[in-house]
Amino acid sequence: MKNRPRRIVVIGSSCAGKTTFSQALSKTLGLKHIELDAFFWEPNWKEADPETFRNRVRAALASEESWVVDGNYTNKIKDLVWPQADTLIWLDPPLPVILKRLFSRSLKRVFTKEVLWSGCTETLTGAFFSRNSLFIWILKTRSHQRTSYSQFISNCPYPSLTTYHLRSSTEIRNFLAGLVYKQT
Repeated sequence: MKNRPRRIVVIGSSCAGKTTFSQALSKTLGLKHIELDAFFWEPNWKEADPETFRNRVRAALASEESWVVDGNYTNKIKDLVWPQADTLIWLDPPLPVILKRLFSRSLKRVFTKEVLWSGCTETLTGAFFSRNSLFIWILKTRSHQRTSYSQFISNCPYPSLTTYHLRSSTEIRNFLAGLVYKQT
């Protein structure tokens, strides 16, 4: 790692571990953690109006000198966030790992009635049994996301953006351990 990252974007499939990784990263580096889902979801799983979402993201970025932003929403806010970043980290675990996380995380959230963004809670139907379920979403979007992110990293339009493609829990642990080592 060249320099200590100050403005980091973490991307990856749903259930790739973006939020967990971003929380650890922000704690390790002492940076503000900005979770895009918190700005996107309105009560009852309604999507925020696009301009409202963009304004929320703009305000969050402007309020901090350094940050870790986690979430995709590339078609909605990539132009706001990515040009300001110095580091982009793509979490890309294998599909079986993602699906295992989906099942364990969603079942835990359903049965504990964990409150997420804007008072939303997961349901079994929303996670697994509807046409718009998170399970179907992952299966439908993963291949396209991987192609898109791979192309972006190969042809990155931002010369000052350092990119990482982490594919396993071991790579993620080693990345975080390297940051801890560099901080001391």
